[in-house]
Amino acid sequence: MEKRIINPWQWQDERSYVQAVEVTNATGTLYVSGQTAISADGVSSDADMKSQLLLALENLEHVINKAGYSCENIVRLNIYTTNTAELWPHFNIFQEWTTKHNVKQALTLMEVKSLFETLKVELEATVVK
Repeated sequence: MEKRIINPWQWQDERSYVQAVEVTNATGTLYVSGQTAISADGVSSDADMKSQLLLALENLEHVINKAGYSCENIVRLNIYTTNTAELWPHFNIFQEWTTKHNVKQALTLMEVKSLFETLKVELEATVVK
């Protein structure tokens, strides 16, 4: 698999994403359902945004690894949140996670009216190999 990052500007570098990712010669594509702060026994978290973001990232990583893929090969990530202003002070957690895994992904952040039960943030990814 080969990835080519397309960044016609530099300002997005500080925000931990890229403008576009081209993938050629991929041998597989994994479409990951939205991962949230749901425990292994299926209980939705009612914790604060920071705690939910940490668990959602942990769950995303777990699914990707279980499928035999690598977080480094995330090419598309959508973040859904019920409150962007509440998420923003904790965005460094997301940035540290992407740096740790050397993720260079196209990114969309959307504020939505609600998520399942008590959830505040959901991460949806496309991964290649």
